[in-house]
Amino acid sequence: MREGVEMHRADLCEREQLALSRDRDPAVLPHRLVSSWKRSADYAVPLDAVNPAFVGDVDDRSLFYESGHQVLTELHQTLADEPVSLMLTDPDGLVLNRVCSDRFLLQALDDVRLAPGFDFSERKTGTTGLGLALADRVPTLVRADQHYSTSLWGYTCAAVPVADPVTGAMVGAVNLTTWSQQSYNLLLALAQTAARTTEALMLARGRGRETRPATRGRVVRVRTAVDDDSAPCLEDLGVAWCAAMDVVRAALRSGEGVAIVGEPGVGKGALLGGAHARTHRGRRVLHARPPEPEGVASWLALWSPELGKPGTSVIVSGVDQLPAWAATDLADLVAGLDGAAGLSVTAHDLAEVPDGLRAAVGTVVELPALRHRPGDVVPLASWFAREARGRAVRFAADAQHVLATYHWPGNVTQLREVVRQAVARTDLVSVRDLPPEVFTGAHHRLTRMETLERDEIVRALSDPGATAASAAESLGMSRSTIYRRIGKYGIRAPAGADQ
Repeated sequence: MREGVEMHRADLCEREQLALSRDRDPAVLPHRLVSSWKRSADYAVPLDAVNPAFVGDVDDRSLFYESGHQVLTELHQTLADEPVSLMLTDPDGLVLNRVCSDRFLLQALDDVRLAPGFDFSERKTGTTGLGLALADRVPTLVRADQHYSTSLWGYTCAAVPVADPVTGAMVGAVNLTTWSQQSYNLLLALAQTAARTTEALMLARGRGRETRPATRGRVVRVRTAVDDDSAPCLEDLGVAWCAAMDVVRAALRSGEGVAIVGEPGVGKGALLGGAHARTHRGRRVLHARPPEPEGVASWLALWSPELGKPGTSVIVSGVDQLPAWAATDLADLVAGLDGAAGLSVTAHDLAEVPDGLRAAVGTVVELPALRHRPGDVVPLASWFAREARGRAVRFAADAQHVLATYHWPGNVTQLREVVRQAVARTDLVSVRDLPPEVFTGAHHRLTRMETLERDEIVRALSDPGATAASAAESLGMSRSTIYRRIGKYGIRAPAGADQ
């Protein structure tokens, strides 16, 4: 057994050196390839076989599946005579479907279980185009002996992640597989076209939702000197925030790595920044947020040299969005640092933190969503208003009530934007200064026409002394219609509109 393990390691080392010495396709950089091989070895994936787990039923009702299946079906019609298999997978590498008319290729893919219902993630099958594209979140081409398992050396695979065009979350991937001896020059381009077309179709079918802007990486320095007048929200918030702050500060004092998990926009980075500032006064704290995967290499090179400097701590937000190779490199960089100068991270969920970085985390704190912290809304709104106007801004009682009872699907990030809009021209915020979105309890996405209708109803109901009857008359609606619309949109009338 020991001899077999040593031969495995020697063979893998030889392959790594060969990969690093060759000119490789830009879609699969040698560094990424070698990192994936090392992870595959750590996952104990066999070198001579693949054994993907059969998960079973797949989700064929999602917007991603419906859009992607249509795109691949139409693409297949143009490739009917080519030995190419077109597939969709979910974000975890589960194969959702397969479109192919070449019976020899289909039989071969069945033999290695690259078929619907099987988990073809990097963790289960080692380095493949699909597994590496999902791990590093970028378009990837893997050819012949670039695969970790020799049983896959007969194939060339091109895979491209697909993102939700609104939220930016990775919803799956498009994977094209052919024989290794076939021409692969256009394979990755076809996969990229299919992925982008799928995203466009998802956007069109999603009722014209606005697309998400590209994420721009940033590195900022967090202040370590605390001015009580400049950051009241960090001390005056509710029990959940203060309890989380206490746990994080205790972990930082003991030198443990910290991870804050929770929904996007709940204030995870702000909590870590405040905890560092109050625990390690005088230290430099760098707060880094990764960009799109294509820009991660230059982003990481920009600030990672600061890790080794005395008196420096680092916060990395959204580590669950890091490509696997970057997470591995970052884990190696912080491995030899003392806890106080180490790394604090944020993520949506601990399970989504890359393996190497998860090992560096000693304390995990979950920060609840803003809808579960209603007592934090008004203090935060007051802070954001002061930040926007440069002076104190008051909120009328009715405005405070509306803000505190809204469900805040966008959490603190949404609250900040709402407040900025409301205080643009006033130092006393009333309900008439608040945007229509905070008067609705509707949880489904509205079309543009529905949004316009909702906004007009809220505007009419916000007039002084307005009632449902007067609002209906001003809008040219019947009373029964406006009541139905109020129910449909979940509008909480700001004035006596139920009369």
